[in-house]
Amino acid sequence: MSKKQEMKNVADLVKNCKKCDLWKTRTKPVIGEGSEDANIIFIGEAPGYNEDRQGLPFVGKAGGILDQSLDSIGLQRQDVYIANILKCRPPKNRNPLKSEVDICTGYLNKQIELIQPEVIIPLGNFATSYIFEKFGLKYDKISNVHGRIFQVSTIFGNIKIIPMYHPAVATYNPNTKDILIEDFKSIQTTLEKRCLF
Repeated sequence: MSKKQEMKNVADLVKNCKKCDLWKTRTKPVIGEGSEDANIIFIGEAPGYNEDRQGLPFVGKAGGILDQSLDSIGLQRQDVYIANILKCRPPKNRNPLKSEVDICTGYLNKQIELIQPEVIIPLGNFATSYIFEKFGLKYDKISNVHGRIFQVSTIFGNIKIIPMYHPAVATYNPNTKDILIEDFKSIQTTLEKRCLF
């Protein structure tokens, strides 16, 4: 089965998922977007209001900041893959529950397995905490690990993990936007070393 077909199968499973109660309040699930052959996956927390309406990741104000940050290192959305820990929006944008994360991340894990990225960029506390746990890294708070490069070995090869602040933070704290743009230089450095551009 082709990678494209397997990704479609994941999408179909998400669309029909009723494993937790979030399906009852969602408008559209947000499966992910981008290239299935991407070397980089960005992982957010969960869909927000705009994402829930459109069924696409990072389309609100935070998405605009993510696009600017990508542009700052010469990348566009179609060059990367963008997903979330949760595929459905929690009511009133509340934090994900542990039970929801436990149930939903099977879909994300399958996406990571299919794409086999060389770089994973978790955005914010929830995504970073999950990815660190998944790959056996000790997690501190995002303010202590953002922009740093962590390398892990997997059966698919080495993966670099570069945690970042969630772009949503920059919508209400302009200083964070400068930090985010600066941290994106870590991605650029990694890409240049690996010749992934």
